[in-house]
Amino acid sequence: MTMENFTHLLQHPVYQLIETAADKLGVSAYVVGGVVRDYILHRPSTDIDVVVVGSGVELAQAVAREISPNLHVNVFKNFGTAQFFYHGADVEFVGARKESYNPDSRKPVVENGTLEDDQNRRDFTINTLAIALNGSEKGTLIDSFGGIQDIQDKRIRTPLDPDITFSDDPLRMMRAMRFASQLGFHIDPETFRAIKDNAHRLEIISKERIVEEFNKILLSPKPSVGIQLLDEAGLLVQFLPQFDKLKGVEVINKRGHKDNYLHTLEVVDKIAMVSSNLWLLWAALLHDIAKPATKKYDEEHGWMFHGHEYVGSKMAGAIFRSLKMPVNEKLKYVQKLILLHLRPIALVEDTITDSAVRRLLFDAGDDIDDLMLLCEADVTSKNPEKIKRCLANFAKVREKLAEIEEKDRLRNWQPPVSGDLIMQTFGLHPSEEVGIIKTAIREAILDGVIDNNFEAAFELMLKEGEKLGLKRNDL
Repeated sequence: MTMENFTHLLQHPVYQLIETAADKLGVSAYVVGGVVRDYILHRPSTDIDVVVVGSGVELAQAVAREISPNLHVNVFKNFGTAQFFYHGADVEFVGARKESYNPDSRKPVVENGTLEDDQNRRDFTINTLAIALNGSEKGTLIDSFGGIQDIQDKRIRTPLDPDITFSDDPLRMMRAMRFASQLGFHIDPETFRAIKDNAHRLEIISKERIVEEFNKILLSPKPSVGIQLLDEAGLLVQFLPQFDKLKGVEVINKRGHKDNYLHTLEVVDKIAMVSSNLWLLWAALLHDIAKPATKKYDEEHGWMFHGHEYVGSKMAGAIFRSLKMPVNEKLKYVQKLILLHLRPIALVEDTITDSAVRRLLFDAGDDIDDLMLLCEADVTSKNPEKIKRCLANFAKVREKLAEIEEKDRLRNWQPPVSGDLIMQTFGLHPSEEVGIIKTAIREAILDGVIDNNFEAAFELMLKEGEKLGLKRNDL
């Protein structure tokens, strides 16, 4: 292809500045990797990677001076890289290099190299593409491994021997699945064979790096693509063995349950269609994780999974810890949705009472809308009429939620009467009596016995205090 065919891809203003600075330094610079791939695929990209045959740090500092004497450049001496932000892009510079690996580590021994050396070390052909940014070759695409053809064929394969590629850096196996899921590409059979053969090498990768790639799979347009590839290659079981236990259908007396593995994949895909909330996707992934542990067969009712929402919320905590994921508000959110995901279904099956809706609003708080999304995605019957009926019932629950919320203001509700006021009124220290009175007020409001306001709650506080033999201290 001619120079002109690719110069038009270089629209970001940093490229002209790189050309100017590289020419002054007398070095050759190239934009490489994922950003070139994304330009060709017409995908947005904010990460610009520049390889220079020379010092990446020196070129970064020279470009920064072209922009402004005040532009801050982050220099990472241990890696020989430098980076700055400019016009919405994260621009990173590195000197061309070649790498060699120790079998027990994914950290390579790095030496200065040529552009060809730099392309050789990359994970997949679609990421080896480079466009010259200066000199007589400016705009020329360097495609040493057929990356353009692989983009056209939607194929993921390694530029060199895949066994060496994955043995050197096993995280690349996760990246292959991620690209397949994000881009809708297929993995070359020989490359996939090598992933299966080297799957055990994933054990040398930190859980944090594995989760980083897995999260990108969850955030892809159809996460089940990447998850099933991970499963087929023998990678998923290494970091999420609990998920493997969801597979299969057991039949007793001609009565079987759904395949909870396939059901979960469908739920995750449905969430991905309506939300990019990573933690809602994790809640969808783990919402039925405890079904294998709680599965029992009952002669009258068939297969039952009693308490799987409670056990599942506990298992989510263990999984987050094992994967070195954040054990903070994100985990609490996931656990809450798992714990509550049957509640709206119970409302549908029973009469939708104001009291039950109030309690759901109280327990779910600001996460009620995400909970409803999860519950609606959880409807995966093969019967179109059943799905239509269930979703219509959920629509009624949503109407009732909006009605009660408007009337009672229970989202993230705090009792109108505080524990401090109870103690002040009756001259109490923190004690069982304070808890009894607070609980009575909460239950009365949730049951609709009294209105959700200070006057009604204060009056009930006095009555409950009298029942306990307490005397007012503020008269």
